[in-house]
Amino acid sequence: MEQTRLRSVAREPADGLFHRGTNQSGMRDHNERVVLTLVRQHGSLAKTDIARITGLSAQTVSVIMRSLEAEGLLLRQAPQRGKVGQPSIPMTLDPEGAFFLGLKIGRRSSELVLIDFLGTVRSMLQHSYRYPTPDDTTGFARRGVASMRSALTPEQDGRIAGMGIAMPFELWSWADSVGAPRDVMDGWRHRDIRVELQADLPFPVYLQNDATSACGAELVFGQTGALRDFLYFYIGAFAGGGVVLNGKLYSGSTGNAGALGSMPVPVAGGHAVQLIDIASIATLERALNAQGIDGSHLWTSPSDWGDVGPALDGWVEQAGEALAYAIVAGSAVIDFEAAVIDGWMPVTVRARLVAAVHRALYRIDVEGIKVPEVREGTVGIHARALGGASLALSERFLVGAGVLGKG
Repeated sequence: MEQTRLRSVAREPADGLFHRGTNQSGMRDHNERVVLTLVRQHGSLAKTDIARITGLSAQTVSVIMRSLEAEGLLLRQAPQRGKVGQPSIPMTLDPEGAFFLGLKIGRRSSELVLIDFLGTVRSMLQHSYRYPTPDDTTGFARRGVASMRSALTPEQDGRIAGMGIAMPFELWSWADSVGAPRDVMDGWRHRDIRVELQADLPFPVYLQNDATSACGAELVFGQTGALRDFLYFYIGAFAGGGVVLNGKLYSGSTGNAGALGSMPVPVAGGHAVQLIDIASIATLERALNAQGIDGSHLWTSPSDWGDVGPALDGWVEQAGEALAYAIVAGSAVIDFEAAVIDGWMPVTVRARLVAAVHRALYRIDVEGIKVPEVREGTVGIHARALGGASLALSERFLVGAGVLGKG
């Protein structure tokens, strides 16, 4: 049986209004999500602020916030005294309120992360390899989860609300690209790692495409401000991305929406190739290998590549131009506010890549198109693992960050 493609779909009201509450009976669960989402976005809020934003009555908000405080999800802060009336009491998320696990399965490495309710990383493990195999990857995940859980108190362990897996779909099709034996990679075709891990764990396990998960991390943990519609590119071993519409991840009916790595881009000679062939870090590695330079440190030292030399200069310019064409093409279909670029790379390289995109955009005919703002991502190299953890967080506690599309 092919790998199950489950997606995190947060329960939303039919009208799509993320911050409007309802006083109707039977909808308290949604209202709790609204409160938790608003407190996460603002850092802290008093009940009067939440009532004003949502339209819920002050009494309803009080009941919800008392319940969430009793459950250990909200913390009461010091009263803030104004000139008139009773002092307001801001509430903030309790870091110990819930914990989430995120597993990233990449073409060159796997990561396992444990975060708290604020999104702070409590523990992280990394496993590098030449190519991923089902048994090795599952073993890493099982050992890592057991190790992380053993370091928690019984109360903390009982508050693990879920685990999310971020991985490329149809890994078996990447055998040639990662230089792996076809029969080994074909093992992924008959394995369902979500089901295998779920059998060992008392909390739910979710699965999503790795680049889409990284986009989810930017949406939940990043500094996106008031952005509602944006393109997202994550440059890892292979380039990928995601689409955010109206404040939600959009995956489409088959889950392939935002498969930006497959977008055709022009190259010298007048023909087109896919973005993945130009903007992927695997392309940079091949260029280094062709010059007799070992590129393995690209995967093991993502925070510091050292002096890579002219190969990096050429890759940045070519990748920047390819990304610029992809951004223009996407903007011809949807009026995006921004294009966000992040990846498995040092922040200095990320800044150079974004600058190269800006330069390339000046050379492209964009008449009739409003070019979105191009900005750096704010989550960084661990976006895919954190995105995996955000699947469980979004599913269990938030509104607005779930996936729009077929579940």
